[in-house]
Amino acid sequence: MCDDTGLFQHAIHAIPDRLHGYCVDDNARALLLCCALPPGTPEKALAQRFASFIQHAWNPDTARFRNFMGYSRAWLEPQGSEDSHGRTLWALGVCAGRRDDPSLARWAADRFADALPSVEGFTSPRAWAFTLLGLAGYAPAHPDHREAERLRLILAERLIALLHTYASDDWPWFEDRLTYDNARLCEALIRTGQATGQHHQTRAGLQTLRWLLAVQTAPEGHFRPVGSEGFLLVSRSTPRPFDQQPVEACATIAACLAAQQAAPEPLWTEQAQAALAWFTGANDLGVAVVDVPTGSCRDGLHPDRANENRGAESVLSWLLALADMHTLLPLTIA
Repeated sequence: MCDDTGLFQHAIHAIPDRLHGYCVDDNARALLLCCALPPGTPEKALAQRFASFIQHAWNPDTARFRNFMGYSRAWLEPQGSEDSHGRTLWALGVCAGRRDDPSLARWAADRFADALPSVEGFTSPRAWAFTLLGLAGYAPAHPDHREAERLRLILAERLIALLHTYASDDWPWFEDRLTYDNARLCEALIRTGQATGQHHQTRAGLQTLRWLLAVQTAPEGHFRPVGSEGFLLVSRSTPRPFDQQPVEACATIAACLAAQQAAPEPLWTEQAQAALAWFTGANDLGVAVVDVPTGSCRDGLHPDRANENRGAESVLSWLLALADMHTLLPLTIA
């Protein structure tokens, strides 16, 4: 899925689709994966390529990252969405906390500091959450960056304010509907609260994650992510079961890892294992989403079949999920 520019965005079956070019979203996810790999893993060498893509995506005229690039290497927009900017900050923040590659970490820290101020004007809850996840990596390595700490408090409290606005006894959530990457909102609050000592943030993250896990569990007991067909439903409706996408399973595992680190209990590991098993066939269709021998991952589940296209987001969701499970399981055994 890579060439010398970066990671292709889409695939037709397992063949990279040049028509849709590249995006900073996927190259940021790929950089996150490189940071999660153990030292000595050959694929870590690709970090420079993904970092170079992110560097090129930076637009100093707008203080934002571009997102979509055509196969001709021409940018298709002056700036991307708030979510793509936040996701890029997430990758940069984690990279800035690396100790195995000081040069790459310094580059990431510089770019993170340049791109962080724009987020204060954002309105997307997921952009806030992604940025908070980046700050979880960046802040320990840069404890004197007061502006970063100020924004961390602001963004976390914005999520708390959303919860106060929308939550009720039967709907303890940040919005009036469930859309995508839902568990990242929970994870961001758990990790931020743990790092800053704001225990109400940790509690809010754990509470909302418990509820989300129940919503994402089918009556038969297997993992059922929120279907993308339901994103525009009337508020507080029961989520649609399809189309199911790998990014939801990946986000759920990461949130369960954060919860296990904050408040250990068997639930988190059990639910993470259920989300991982979704990839290998413990799902509504009984069909494997991931092709283990090749490492490719289908783009999700339709009501009657798997989506045989295998794009970047899907394969990275599988690989990031595996990396988080490798971290989670030793914590459970201990």
